[in-house]
Amino acid sequence: MKKKLVALTLAAVMTISMAGCGNTMSDEYVTINKYKGLEITEVEKTEVTDETVENTVKSYLTAAPLKTEITDRAAQDGDTVDIDFVGKVDGKAFDGGTASGASLKIGSGTYIGANGDYKGFEEQIIGHKKGDKFDIEVKFPDDYSESTLAGKVATFSITLNGIYEVSDDTEITDEWVKQNSDTAETVEEFKEEIRTKMKENNESTRQSQLQSEVLEALSEQVEVKKYPDGDIDKEYQAVEDYYTAYAQQYGMELADFLETYMNMTEDDFKKKAKEVAEESVKKKLACELLAKKKKLEPSDKEYEKKVEEYAEKAGYEDVDAFRKAYDEDTIRATILQEAVANYLLESSVQVEAASTDNSTDGSSSDK
Repeated sequence: MKKKLVALTLAAVMTISMAGCGNTMSDEYVTINKYKGLEITEVEKTEVTDETVENTVKSYLTAAPLKTEITDRAAQDGDTVDIDFVGKVDGKAFDGGTASGASLKIGSGTYIGANGDYKGFEEQIIGHKKGDKFDIEVKFPDDYSESTLAGKVATFSITLNGIYEVSDDTEITDEWVKQNSDTAETVEEFKEEIRTKMKENNESTRQSQLQSEVLEALSEQVEVKKYPDGDIDKEYQAVEDYYTAYAQQYGMELADFLETYMNMTEDDFKKKAKEVAEESVKKKLACELLAKKKKLEPSDKEYEKKVEEYAEKAGYEDVDAFRKAYDEDTIRATILQEAVANYLLESSVQVEAASTDNSTDGSSSDK
């Protein structure tokens, strides 16, 4: 009996020991101390209510009001027209002077106005019918923002594709739905379409947040032995390039942008950017190790499918354009990290967020 008890105890110890070993892994770069049963903050599901659906429908209606095509008369003030045009100065096309399928409300003052003996762009469309092709001349203001065009006379060759009356009615109709939905034909069908999309978007957002949470939890369990040569520098440069490009959008140097918008010196930025780079590489190394050990690397077919999915989510119709916009290594790393995150989530434990509502004595306010 005693011998049997000792054997059972030893078996239990061995089971615990093996379970512990099974929850760690290591290579030349990192050691993962734990990856199963990671605790992450609970992410609640966002419910889609009738009110949120109605508000979303109203926003769609505002962005794309009902249009009724006019075919029995020429364009007049107040109409919305669909036009193609090519603008030239001294016989040469200029940047920003060409468009296809442009929507313009005549009288809105959106385009170049009258200047001296030259009429405005919009008023010269009045009197023309759908299908007409005609040339107009306008004169840019002397103080025009683009100095190379200031005070110049431009010729625009215009094709009038359509004339429309745009309704100010705020009520959605079946007619509007048919104009603006690829699948729905009635208001109720459209609302259900919106509800479905919102549910999908909410769940996608929730899943992304969970993936981020579990990767952060994994990172806390990782010890770095060494970084691969050049990886930190590459990540640091990516961070710096991102903020430099952002600063340029404001017409500013990086140092000025940091001080003005981020209340940060260049030295502070460099320190923070290095920390971000190190954290990024650490997470990348841990994910690569887990993916290799657990055989999570996507196949070529799975990879290509993911790239298409990412391109669509990012608003790219062309996958090649998406690939040109993003570094291939970055795309691969992102896909791999998503696969690892989903694997980790299977065994993760969601816990409620810690309450920040404390009583004056420092104890929890919940009794």
